[in-house]
Amino acid sequence: MNKKVTIQDIADALGISRNTVSKAINNSDGLAEATRDKILQKAIEMGYKQFSYVSTMANLTASRATINGDQPKYSGEIALFTPFYLPYNHFASLFLDKFHREISGLGFSLAIHRITRENLQTKTLPVSYNPERVAAIVCIEVFDKEYADILCNTDLPVLFVDGPARLKGETLNADMLLMNNMTEITRFVNLMLERGFKKIGFIGDYTHCQSFYERYTAFRLAMLMAGVPVDEKYIIPFKDRDVDALADTLDALDELPDVFICSNDFSAIDAMQILAQRNRKNLHKVRFLGFDDTHESRIFYPTLSTVHIHTQAMAYSAMQLLMSRMQEPSIDYRSVYVATDLILRDSTEF
Repeated sequence: MNKKVTIQDIADALGISRNTVSKAINNSDGLAEATRDKILQKAIEMGYKQFSYVSTMANLTASRATINGDQPKYSGEIALFTPFYLPYNHFASLFLDKFHREISGLGFSLAIHRITRENLQTKTLPVSYNPERVAAIVCIEVFDKEYADILCNTDLPVLFVDGPARLKGETLNADMLLMNNMTEITRFVNLMLERGFKKIGFIGDYTHCQSFYERYTAFRLAMLMAGVPVDEKYIIPFKDRDVDALADTLDALDELPDVFICSNDFSAIDAMQILAQRNRKNLHKVRFLGFDDTHESRIFYPTLSTVHIHTQAMAYSAMQLLMSRMQEPSIDYRSVYVATDLILRDSTEF
């Protein structure tokens, strides 16, 4: 049986510190890009956990992508469709930074096409989109099922990074890339139950996207398998950061739960701020878990327990999915999940 590769193994192979390797893998600040890329490449070569599924195909593709020296073999635009400009603290911004560098090295350009409210209503494509120059489409935050189907019918390779919630088992004629939304939520629920905290709730709109739906499903399934009933008053469908509605719902509770699992970090922080404004002692009555491991989760007080997304690994996987789809358009559609890690901080450790 092959030995499990550790961060220390990668550090030893490169002759650098364990802390430097950890920063690269977790996409932390304060590291030169060349150093980060060298570490990530070594992690892939050695088969380090979340990179183990990234086959050598991506490396082979990159090596085949040049002819006559450094001239790229591929050309054209990778069209990024999104309904809004992604803020720096959105997980996809970090993902796109790495993804852009990877596809640029192969000869592709990346262009953002914003889907307006009118586009969604009229089911039309953005005016900036020109299919004649596009080689493939990447969708981020495209959660409208009907609009997603329109993009799937463009006769181009399409990749969804997350996608519409499949509440009734709906499918898309496209590849999908997601973070692992289930495993760490399940582990967290069982950890809280082992500590004796059985009143666990969920804050977030689980119909918003597939990732939120999977996080909610993981919570419900873990409770069901443990034989612990869910009190429905602790299920709060927090939509579009409607903080006033969330505050009204929290105020209406006759008692607070032991734990709130939230659809993402921002939902958790909004709820924590509301409780602190009402009575700061409430922050030490309820334990909170977010998702995404945003910068805000690390500096908010108390620091937020969360689930870390490996954006670098997602960028590699996105490139692999797109390139394989371009090379073999008839292969079955795939859903690829990238590993995540539970990070416990002050919000659950009191």
